[in-house]
Amino acid sequence: MNFSELFKLSSLLCKFSPDGKYLASCVQYRLVVRDANTLQVVQLYTCLDQIQHIEWSADSLFILCALYKRGLVQVWSLEQPEWHCKIDEGSAGLVASCWSPDGRHILNTTEFHLRITVWSLCTKSVSYIKYPKACQQGLAFTRDGRYLALAERRDCRDYVSIFVCSDWQLLRHFDTDTQDLAGIEWAPNGCVLAAWDSCLEYKVLLYSLDGRLLSTYCAYEWSLGIKSVAWSPSSQFLAVGSYDGKVGDGPRGEARRRPLGGSDPRGFPPQVRVLNHVTWKMITEFGHPATINNPKIVVYKEAEKSPPLGLGRLAFLPPRAVAGPLSSPESKYEIAEVPVSLQTLKPAADRANPRIGIGALAFSPDNYFLATRNDNIPNAVWVWDVQKLRLFAVLEQLSAVRAFQWDPRQPRLAVCTGGSKVYLWSPAGCVSVQVPGEGDFQVLSLCWHLSGDSLALLGKDHFCLCFLETEEGVGTASGQRGDHT
Repeated sequence: MNFSELFKLSSLLCKFSPDGKYLASCVQYRLVVRDANTLQVVQLYTCLDQIQHIEWSADSLFILCALYKRGLVQVWSLEQPEWHCKIDEGSAGLVASCWSPDGRHILNTTEFHLRITVWSLCTKSVSYIKYPKACQQGLAFTRDGRYLALAERRDCRDYVSIFVCSDWQLLRHFDTDTQDLAGIEWAPNGCVLAAWDSCLEYKVLLYSLDGRLLSTYCAYEWSLGIKSVAWSPSSQFLAVGSYDGKVGDGPRGEARRRPLGGSDPRGFPPQVRVLNHVTWKMITEFGHPATINNPKIVVYKEAEKSPPLGLGRLAFLPPRAVAGPLSSPESKYEIAEVPVSLQTLKPAADRANPRIGIGALAFSPDNYFLATRNDNIPNAVWVWDVQKLRLFAVLEQLSAVRAFQWDPRQPRLAVCTGGSKVYLWSPAGCVSVQVPGEGDFQVLSLCWHLSGDSLALLGKDHFCLCFLETEEGVGTASGQRGDHT
């Protein structure tokens, strides 16, 4: 692996263009566009205030910068650097901004979610969509860019409207049987829309493109419900992560509930339930216990080892090396022998947003693996074999997992924990990689390049690129498993 030098960054705003040619990053009110391979600056734009959100258009020709504090959106062109666009929402304010799939319309959500304004860069026309609901995932485009689904709230009831993106005409409008709609997401093939209720009620509803209710799934009642949802790339599976799992069947076959907090002494943890696309019934559930007993499961534990430092060795080290990797201990993965007890966290059940449940879900691009994180066991990443419907491996880190993301081209998972290392997993094994750099560079987030050949590592004030050797790959390096790279 090779690492670039550190570049300045603000608010973790760093994104590759969809075509993979460019890398955009923000430094306060400046937008810097670099060549993704050479990292040479291609364009430098100056905004009117600090940038709070950036997004590439689908064709990589434009990039928008949202200045929420000022209620402004500024749009820049890579082909014509002298061209620029400014959208001012005025007194209505601005809380969210995004591109339409055609890359020629911008959707702005005003404060208090009063409306969504659709601005056309080509005709300069303006359209309005009323009643958008204030929820985390209330707006979803199909992957082919033809349709938009929008969660709405009218007269104290939840609705979903489906629009045709070519002319923004309403195609379907229907109500949802939810108490408080929390999010919507299209299947990758664009045929099914998943909608789910708030965390207070476990309910998933599946709708067709014409608004027909295909199925409703409810795992249990009277307990905290859904925390995360993810479609598989093939649209064959829908994974649903819960706060509280089912702990067994009562005398009449009903599901009993375990108490809030994720610490049932009988050892029934939060679950990931996988629904199939034929009957929309559950085909399996993946539990996340604090103890791994199955000898067929490989458990990788990160181990720290301080390198021996002699006076003679220190005398010949370059200044950068002294300030970089040697300032933190080396780490490597060791394969633990079962049974393995994972580090658990006792959540504060009397506070809002307790750290329990399945907080993150992600399928690998080839549909073979599913990576999950149980917030009650924050240091572990669970990797499941989707074909055999079983646990494949567990990675236990020394620190809490901040983020993980799959390589877009192959089953290779990158993990960061807020430290100076990045971790890579593949079916062949694991590696722990120290990020060289001056000072204390902490990796808080990461982002893969479209090709999977490089990885952007994002810190609080800086970022760098990690270039992976394609001819060797992670599989070869991680075959050593316990070795530090």
